[in-house]
Amino acid sequence: MEQTPLQIFALFAAPVATRMLEDADALNHELETLLLARENEQYRNPHPTHMQQQEVFESNFDMFRWSEPCIQALRTFMMESILEVVADLNGHTPEDMAKLVVRNHTWFHVSRHGGSFVAHNHPMASWSAVYCVRGGEPVPERQDSGVLRFLDHRPGSNMFMDPANVKLRVPFNFGHYSMRLAPGQLVIFPSYLVHEVATFLGHDTRITVATNCWFTTRA
Repeated sequence: MEQTPLQIFALFAAPVATRMLEDADALNHELETLLLARENEQYRNPHPTHMQQQEVFESNFDMFRWSEPCIQALRTFMMESILEVVADLNGHTPEDMAKLVVRNHTWFHVSRHGGSFVAHNHPMASWSAVYCVRGGEPVPERQDSGVLRFLDHRPGSNMFMDPANVKLRVPFNFGHYSMRLAPGQLVIFPSYLVHEVATFLGHDTRITVATNCWFTTRA
């Protein structure tokens, strides 16, 4: 009996993009110096959405309004990358992109030994991104120290496992996905993805910058 070739395609896939900023050491040094200097009450987020930990500092959400050159250089890198993802995945033309107005909340986290961040998403944004300024001391015996972890958004996907589905290839596998961020690395993902930061067990600092973006169109 003749039959057509079997077609397998991804359904309900979640896009995640990552790239490295080349020659990021000098910029990261400037960022680290500035952010640690502003790890104080003046710059602390006055309205945290999650219970605050002593080991984690969260800034207010206006970071990309700061005028320092290192902040504006980071803003350019992050926003241009996000816009590239938006254009690619939506098939937008340059003319389409020129009509978009992007708004953002952007802040930084400084994590010390024992710091973590609870699982959450960002329901009032379409795209989120995290940039790594400092990855923090690696802990060989705890490879999950300080990782950015995305939680599988398909409830029940692993409700029954047997030899026929336990080794499914990407993107058809299931389970959480962890990323150990390197200095200069940017990760962009849909804001609906639930994510968390695992407990950081290094004895220095882990420093990241996060942004949430939402878009409108010009009249």
